[in-house]
Amino acid sequence: MDFEEAADALYAAPAADFIATRNELAKQLKADGDQLGSTRLKALRKPTVAAWLTNLVSRERPDEIDDLLALGDEFREATADLDGERLRELTPKRHQAIDTLVKAAGELAGEHGQKISADVGQKLRETLDAALVDPAAGDAVREARLSSALRHVGFGVVDENGEPSNVTPLTDERRQRAKDRRTKAREVETATADEDEAESTAQRKAREKAEREAEERAAAEKAEAQREFEAAVKAAETAEETVEDLDAQLTDAQEALDHAREEVRRLTAELDEAKKVAREAQKQSREARKRYNRL
Repeated sequence: MDFEEAADALYAAPAADFIATRNELAKQLKADGDQLGSTRLKALRKPTVAAWLTNLVSRERPDEIDDLLALGDEFREATADLDGERLRELTPKRHQAIDTLVKAAGELAGEHGQKISADVGQKLRETLDAALVDPAAGDAVREARLSSALRHVGFGVVDENGEPSNVTPLTDERRQRAKDRRTKAREVETATADEDEAESTAQRKAREKAEREAEERAAAEKAEAQREFEAAVKAAETAEETVEDLDAQLTDAQEALDHAREEVRRLTAELDEAKKVAREAQKQSREARKRYNRL
């Protein structure tokens, strides 16, 4: 098992068992020789109920999640084209897709013995909407390893209820203007490419040198970051070993203390018994002396 498999298994576990599962999987990775993976896994956060529910839906309903993200692609395309009519056509589909997933989430939660509050349901809805709107959020939802619910603000052409806002249907004239703008943009890109091709040899070499230097700096920074990360991992390993050693010492000391207490109890009992025998012997000695004196 590698880190990716362990992370998937961790976020697929019941929310109540997250900590225990994380510790067990981290221990397994460490036993397999993957100390870095073990340390990374221990750093993963326990998901909130809304995040756990989103992860559950993503694992159990992957096709519906993909349909939601594909719908998001259509929204972005229509937005780029300023196609208000298309946006209005897509909006009901957006609501329907999210409603379907929220309903499925409620059923899945019930199968897992988890009750869903109105607040959790709203956070799930916001997370699914964020996945539709933002590609990065969509990738995070599809990965099914969220630790927190997501929320997107400011889609630009829809209001907070998901309805088109400040978007009007495209007339033929507006459509032609939009087409002309795209044509002009392509011409600018072509002209820029021609200008780049026309650069002098000296300019090209200077640019290439600057790029190489930038790459070298980036490589150096990356190497330094890697060294710092490895040092941090090593420090974490050392701290973990120290904790384990102190824990073992504490266990030994506790056992020694328990043994000493048991020995004290035994010696105390023996002392009490010895005192009792001594008193009885003294009593018998006094009685014997009295009988001797009477003779």
